[in-house]
Amino acid sequence: MIQKSIFYTSILLIVVFISSGFKPYDNQIDKWFDLDNTDEALYIFPSQKNTDYTYLNAPFKGKFFVGYKEAIGFKESQNKYRKVNTLGYMGKYQFGAETLKSIGISDSLHFLNNPRLQEKAFVTLLSRNKFILQDYINKYEGKVISNIKITESGILAAAHLGGAGSVIKFFKSNGERRVKDEYGTSVRSYLKEFAGYETKNIPAIKNAKI
Repeated sequence: MIQKSIFYTSILLIVVFISSGFKPYDNQIDKWFDLDNTDEALYIFPSQKNTDYTYLNAPFKGKFFVGYKEAIGFKESQNKYRKVNTLGYMGKYQFGAETLKSIGISDSLHFLNNPRLQEKAFVTLLSRNKFILQDYINKYEGKVISNIKITESGILAAAHLGGAGSVIKFFKSNGERRVKDEYGTSVRSYLKEFAGYETKNIPAIKNAKI
């Protein structure tokens, strides 16, 4: 009888000892180590709340051209090469079929499954639009229109959104005409959001094709 009591008591003590090693989750700030009576470093336990962590909308790659491409790609499709929207625009940069034909691409399925071709298409369209809009770039770059500082990269991004014609309409109305795409995204927003990137090395080519 005494042996049984000792056995069960031992089991109980083991369970209590193991249980004491587990504590309920508590998101709190504890002292990590004391430097003196007033200074201390704080350690924050991992949180289960998403709001406690910084959420980045897009990968930041600076104002270089690679950052420009990634920023526009994220805005258009979250950088998804195989994305097709409800209007049929496709790829990382959301090209329409007619725009693809204008730069020499007729096979939409091949385009959708070829990331390298999509990157080439993006640069080719920039070159094409830069040639069309060169006079407007020269005239308005550095000026402020409708509270937006005009830059070459912003102009080319806006042309990617709504076509070179939409950008021309914006300038001819001195920024008063509100030009938007089918989803309501405005030329103004692209002029502002994608301003100041490095696009000077993009050549202006008439009727550029791949």
